[in-house]
Amino acid sequence: MQVLQVQLEVGPDPAEVGRARRWARSRLAGSGIGDDEPLAETLVLLISELVTNAVVHTGCPAVLRMLFGAGDAVRVEVADTSARPPQPRHAQGGDTNGRGLELVDGLADRWGWQPEGSGKSIWCEVDRCAGAPMPGEPVPAGAAGAAGAAAHTPVPTPVPTA
Repeated sequence: MQVLQVQLEVGPDPAEVGRARRWARSRLAGSGIGDDEPLAETLVLLISELVTNAVVHTGCPAVLRMLFGAGDAVRVEVADTSARPPQPRHAQGGDTNGRGLELVDGLADRWGWQPEGSGKSIWCEVDRCAGAPMPGEPVPAGAAGAAGAAAHTPVPTPVPTA
């Protein structure tokens, strides 16, 4: 299986978060994940949280990576040069921050962190819908459009007639 990895260097400025979201949307679209798909929205939110954590809490430059084709998941990684491990917090009702890793935990199918060089990498994975081919995988004959459409199109429930 082919794995496609794309990456973006992110400066230590909160304005970089918006740039990372725009970059991620364009790379998701290029990999066949439409901008209006729930998977794209989830991934962009996860990217926003992880990049925000890196630039706000470490003050260091970071590298955002997205990996497509590794099994049935899309993997997002944000590596920075701070060796300080992530500190999950539990925000109270009126708090304006402190929910980032809680969101990651709630939205990602898996997440974690590991040392990388002199810093660390925080990663998360979101499983793709069953039946949708990964970028670069061949689509079986006669299944073009059907696999992806079936994975993202709700099937109407028959309504009994009286």
